[in-house]
Amino acid sequence: MSSIKKVHWGVLGVANIAVKKVIPAMQQSQWSAITAIASRDLAKAQSAAQQLGITRAYGSYDELLEDPDVEAIYNPLPNNLHIEWTIRAAQAGKHVLVEKPISMTVAEALPLLKVRNETGVKIEEAFMVRTNPQWLKTLELIKESRIGEVRSVAGYFSYNNQDPNNIRNIRETGGGGLMDIGCYMIFFARLIFDAEPTRVVSLIDEHPETQTDILTSTLLEFPAGHATFTCSTRVTPYQRVQIIGTKGRIEVQIPVNAPPDLPLKIFLDDGSDLTGGSIQTIEFEPVDQYTVQGDLFSQAIRENKEPVLSLESSIRNMAVIEAVFRSAKSGQWEAPL
Repeated sequence: MSSIKKVHWGVLGVANIAVKKVIPAMQQSQWSAITAIASRDLAKAQSAAQQLGITRAYGSYDELLEDPDVEAIYNPLPNNLHIEWTIRAAQAGKHVLVEKPISMTVAEALPLLKVRNETGVKIEEAFMVRTNPQWLKTLELIKESRIGEVRSVAGYFSYNNQDPNNIRNIRETGGGGLMDIGCYMIFFARLIFDAEPTRVVSLIDEHPETQTDILTSTLLEFPAGHATFTCSTRVTPYQRVQIIGTKGRIEVQIPVNAPPDLPLKIFLDDGSDLTGGSIQTIEFEPVDQYTVQGDLFSQAIRENKEPVLSLESSIRNMAVIEAVFRSAKSGQWEAPL
């Protein structure tokens, strides 16, 4: 592996997810090297660079994009800045890994297809769960018909964030539970059924002051079955995904925030013992899913392969998010557009 020429990465902003999770994970990568970080506040960029051992710090995003040594950009900026700076980075000839959700709306995301095709760079939404070994195994079990035909998917994802100044509670920058964590539940349902929902219906509770969605419950109709999920930003932290088939079920214990230093578990159950006696536990060695994500994107760059997740798929995920919002307002079933 020593012969690998690592991809040189730059990071836009000093978001917590970047500084605390993604950068440290990618610094353990065989294919990636974090060489620069930028903030609109130079002191913040310098502080993060010193803390993380990054050699270059910039006081503007444009300066980073002008760095000829930077080949790829990680964009963890607020949701409302994802598209603007992904397009700017692509036009500067940089490949881009952009945090989820990829945009605020479908219409906003569509220009990414054009800029990708014109520049030839690779652009991928950072759904790190897609390449986590626990999800690869889950999809393998489904493909092998270990639980028969999948008919139902149920997901739950919540945390309790009461801070009105936290970006997840600011409507204008794309805050709210659906954009932040509900997007995962939609992503999982589409992944498991390997199809798009034909229509959705939803209920949303908005916070009276922040006007962000704090409790969202949705039913999605797929050609082969149904999916449901609830996400919330104001209840006790919890997450699970249940996949129910005609011959059994799979439960993913920590579907999203998988700890990098602990074994992961999924449960395979044929349903013969409702007290749990028939459950088979499948355990995975600890792995940092952000390291895996960075490795695979960098490898796609070096080997000129397509990223694991296509832009087209990400835009379809956003179309479902939009339909969920529309349904909550109309009180009717809505089809993703």
